[in-house]
Amino acid sequence: MKKIIAGLILLFMGVAALLYLSPVALLTSMQLIERQRAELSLKQIEVNNLNIHYYEGGPSEAQTILMVHGFAANKDNWLRFARDFTEDYRVIALDLPGFGASSKPAGSFDIGTQTERLAGIIDALGLDTLHLIGNSMGGHISALYAARYPNRVRSLALLDNAGITSPQPSELRQRMQRGEPNPLVVKSRKDFQHLLDFIFVQPPYLPESLKGYFAEQAISNSAHYDQVFTHLIERYIPLEPALPKIQAPTLIIWGAEDRVIDVSSVEIMKPLLQRPSVVIMPDTGHAPMIEQPELTAKHYRAFLQTLEE
Repeated sequence: MKKIIAGLILLFMGVAALLYLSPVALLTSMQLIERQRAELSLKQIEVNNLNIHYYEGGPSEAQTILMVHGFAANKDNWLRFARDFTEDYRVIALDLPGFGASSKPAGSFDIGTQTERLAGIIDALGLDTLHLIGNSMGGHISALYAARYPNRVRSLALLDNAGITSPQPSELRQRMQRGEPNPLVVKSRKDFQHLLDFIFVQPPYLPESLKGYFAEQAISNSAHYDQVFTHLIERYIPLEPALPKIQAPTLIIWGAEDRVIDVSSVEIMKPLLQRPSVVIMPDTGHAPMIEQPELTAKHYRAFLQTLEE
């Protein structure tokens, strides 16, 4: 018995050491735990010669919520937020083309092109209608999709979405106008911590080994992200003309302390939408579903419940 106990202790210590020393093993374990808690499975689908990775969970016969991440992000952004919905909804969180584990196609990554790629993914998944929610660049894409395909969208939720020229310029816009480096593109390990501080009021806790790993991944993708950002700017599609075409009830959630896209964007959006609701979250930055997943999910669920009344 003592040998068995000693063996179990050594095994536990070995696993713990592996997780501590290997950021890949630690990340894989954390992702697995979060997926299990959210009851999501990892899946792939081929769409127009692109391999698209996504999470899916919830009842297959239920209404679908499709979650669209922002710039330089991926489907993992939605893991903690999604766990509040898989009991009642079919939930899909995808890696957009060019991001995460999905294919990086040749050609443009401007909002118009990505919107049509999203349309192809939605068709390939067999989604006749859906609830669409997007953050930042993903919100810009989601809003344009809802304007172009109004009969396909049951509801729209926009979290600190891009695409609006805010009355008060954001810190990011001011920096870019001064010709300063883009804080959203990581070129060094120090840049990664600056990115976290820029995106969040209270950055989520990350072990130092994971911070280093995420920093290295971001650095390795920096040239690609520079290219994507250039496409977004040079082939910019404003949302102001598109918003009146959106027929679906629309929830706007914004972090009051967003330094990437200023909260004054809401002043422009609300009168242009046919059926808007607005939630401003205090002490919150650019990604509410990561910084405050439970509270953001509470606001979104309350919005979805109003659709059933």
